[in-house]
Amino acid sequence: MAERLTKGGSGRYGAKTPKQKPKSKPTFTWLKTTILIVIVGFALVLASYLGYLDYNIRKQFEGKRWAIPARVYASPVELYAGYNLSANQFEELLQGLHYRQDAELSSEGTYFRQGQQMVVKTRDFTFWDQQQSSLTVRASFNDTSITNMVDTVRNKNVAIIRLDPEQIGSLYPTIKEDRILIKLEEAPDALIKGLLASEDRDFYDHFGVSIKGIARAMWANAKAGGIVQGGSTITQQLAKNFYLSSERSFTRKINEVFMSLILEYRYSKDEILGAYLNEVYLGQDGASAVHGFGLASEFYFGSALKDLPLEHVASLVALVRGPSYYDPRRYPDRALQRRNLVLDEMEAEGYITAKQALEAKEKPLSVIANTHRSTNRYPGFLDLVKRQLRQEYHEEDLTSEGLRIFTTLDTRAQNTLEKTVEKKLAQLEKLPKTENLQTAVVVTRRDSGEIAALMSGREASDAGFNRAIDAVRPIGSLIKPVVYLTALEYPNKYTITTPISDAAVFVKGTNGNDWRPENYDHQEHGVIGLHSALAHSYNHATVRIGMDIGVARIAKTLKSLGVSRPVELYPSFLLGAAQLTPMEVTQMYQTLAGDGFLTPLKAIRAVVAADGQRLQSYPFTVRQVVDPAATYITNTMLQEVMHQGTGKSAYSTFPYDYGLIGKTGTTNDAKDSWFAGYSGDYLAVVWVGRDDNKPAGLTGSTGALQVWIPLMRQISTQPVTLTPPDNVKTVWVDPANGLLANAECAGARQYPYIAGSEPSEYSPCIDSPGEGDKTWLDNLLPNGL
Repeated sequence: MAERLTKGGSGRYGAKTPKQKPKSKPTFTWLKTTILIVIVGFALVLASYLGYLDYNIRKQFEGKRWAIPARVYASPVELYAGYNLSANQFEELLQGLHYRQDAELSSEGTYFRQGQQMVVKTRDFTFWDQQQSSLTVRASFNDTSITNMVDTVRNKNVAIIRLDPEQIGSLYPTIKEDRILIKLEEAPDALIKGLLASEDRDFYDHFGVSIKGIARAMWANAKAGGIVQGGSTITQQLAKNFYLSSERSFTRKINEVFMSLILEYRYSKDEILGAYLNEVYLGQDGASAVHGFGLASEFYFGSALKDLPLEHVASLVALVRGPSYYDPRRYPDRALQRRNLVLDEMEAEGYITAKQALEAKEKPLSVIANTHRSTNRYPGFLDLVKRQLRQEYHEEDLTSEGLRIFTTLDTRAQNTLEKTVEKKLAQLEKLPKTENLQTAVVVTRRDSGEIAALMSGREASDAGFNRAIDAVRPIGSLIKPVVYLTALEYPNKYTITTPISDAAVFVKGTNGNDWRPENYDHQEHGVIGLHSALAHSYNHATVRIGMDIGVARIAKTLKSLGVSRPVELYPSFLLGAAQLTPMEVTQMYQTLAGDGFLTPLKAIRAVVAADGQRLQSYPFTVRQVVDPAATYITNTMLQEVMHQGTGKSAYSTFPYDYGLIGKTGTTNDAKDSWFAGYSGDYLAVVWVGRDDNKPAGLTGSTGALQVWIPLMRQISTQPVTLTPPDNVKTVWVDPANGLLANAECAGARQYPYIAGSEPSEYSPCIDSPGEGDKTWLDNLLPNGL
């Protein structure tokens, strides 16, 4: 028992030892679970976010990476021996095309001058109809023209060369970015090596982020006491430029790292580098951002990237660090210093020799003058181009597919037009009661109907209301050639010498709306020949002819000439009450200039896709719409307008035998001043007036003609040569009696007639020349026709 007591057993007399309560679990178990949940949740969120970034990166990188604006080009200049261009004018032309002076002709788009000779290395260019390779040509000049051209490589005469056309505008998407896409294999080796040496030495070794590069940049910057190297890899720069904003924040930097890792995982190094070459921001051209080395090469040096020498390539690489800070035009010293640092880095990496680096550093920057490529350099003309394009293309295609649009604009003619308008309107406004003038001018090539120049208003840069296309104004006496043309289509009734009365005319209207037109000089001119009635723009005679032929018939002729706008068939239509735009007037006179054959006006020659495929052509089309014989006779009468009538002031400037054809137009109260006329090579229509429709104080002769004369004198080089159709017979006529004569008859003149309508009887002057002082017209009744 003692033993049991001592051992404290569980017997009746022993004390039972109580069990201890278990201790509670520590709180860290709960924390661990919470942290695990947070980590898992964060991992899921991160994975989802990385998946989101991966989707966006692949969507843009593998899809359509860039919206490439359409480029609009002027008509190219074609040079040949005899072309009317002086050496000074040729140099101005080259500078307008952003050619750079370089005695070594180290790249395409360069030239140098030796007195009256110019040596030019042209650019490769793919036109709508052919590919033209670069040529090195020596052109010789006299005072006014090219005398010969020689290919200096082959030492052969060149018959003709076509210069690359001037870019006159772009059609941008909402974000105004521009670039010329290049492939990695097209990039100069020096460019790749310069980028690797300056921006990312470990590009082909890292996985998107270079710890080594960051450390090296920090050490170099510390030694230099400033920022001379960056720590971002090329992949990071691509992620920042391609996908992110320029915001400086920790969040953006984290996104940049993530995107860089994804890019490196998804794509090869060459794919990343190729995208970088086209995406990197390298400058600002007005409101448009310059992206990629392809466009930067043209923007700064006027040459294709493939042709740039080492020093120019290094200058482009230098811009990567800060296009504004190292802008070679604004801060040439900074740019030169940065360029030379790039060359030193290329030498240090063994990419170039010390000699190459030294030679390149001795070269100047040689950037071309500021070459701002306006998105709308010639707003009136480009407005017309856009309107024509939108009839066939969607807006998105025009602004994002990199289309190349070749137009008909002649920049030399356009620039001449702008200067002429500026000067002449300022002179006209010095006349009494003449102020606040506006204008619209359309110039076409007479043989093709191509629009060579256009002004939509007095201010060349004004992109507002396009008066050339949209200003509907009464055309006054510009309608009269249509009246006479229609009459001449009835040769049994009207010929060029048919006597017409210019006595006052009265037309009775409905509801008491009678019409009594007046001549401009408020005089009557008796009986005159039909040609004189048009030459002097006599209203009474014109109304008599028009009422006899019929207003509707004349309106039909107007439509045949290419004017589709409906007109009101009132007698006042015969004196130009019809309202047309300058473009419509140009189309009408283009058909007259085309000898009765309608050639639709056009501003576009072709549209070419980014890959060179021709999408659309605008071929030359022509069809006969009015009688060529009647048109020929009308044109000879319009030549008389210029020699003896309302257009005769033109011959104070032009040679007397230039054969100009034209017609003035003036509306009631001198509100509109018009002139339409053509030489052998150009047709121009000029309107001068006021937007508020108040009197301008100018007639067609004192206003629009005074703009037309200096314009055409500067751009035209060909006189008019009219060729009569086979059924037109030219005979001598005695003005004393209207009968057949010969060259010996006093005062006899030659007139054209549609065969069979010429006089059939002979004048007595053939036997006794010089007889008779009184003409046969004087014997006609004063009321005439």
